[in-house]
Amino acid sequence: MSFLSGNSMRTGCLRGLVHGLAFVGALAILGMMLVTVADVLGRQFGLPVKGAYDIVRALGAVAMVCALPITKAVKGHIAIEYFFQKMARRGRVVTDTLMRLLLLVFFVLLTVEFARQGQLFRESGEVTVTLHMPIFWVFWLAAFACALTTGVTLWHVLHPGHSMMRPRE
Repeated sequence: MSFLSGNSMRTGCLRGLVHGLAFVGALAILGMMLVTVADVLGRQFGLPVKGAYDIVRALGAVAMVCALPITKAVKGHIAIEYFFQKMARRGRVVTDTLMRLLLLVFFVLLTVEFARQGQLFRESGEVTVTLHMPIFWVFWLAAFACALTTGVTLWHVLHPGHSMMRPRE
């Protein structure tokens, strides 16, 4: 049970990856804002940003999947606290553990499916409409984010009742 325990090097590595992916997500949001502003302003002068829709769509997907691990790590998800708090401590721990095990399976399946879909898009040469930019990498990034979220969920299974990190850690 020492895997991903307490303050181990693995937990530190997992936290570093979570923070790194959150940073990538933040950069994607910044990129979306910059492209949108440049496109709106550029249209005023007859110089729209070519492929703005493609870029913003890809960056939106990147921002969304990069937010998964940190949201899970800080327990930033939505929970039905009213019913959960009415349970006895033992009931809360059992329910919490069962839900985390279900999430573990869910994120493993998402990881596999995103990786498979990315490989299919890579093999078929699927690209965006305007820029003809390959899109397989978005699915591979989503697979990585889901795999990382699986690691965070496993940490939570091994440490019931605890958050892996605080929102400002």
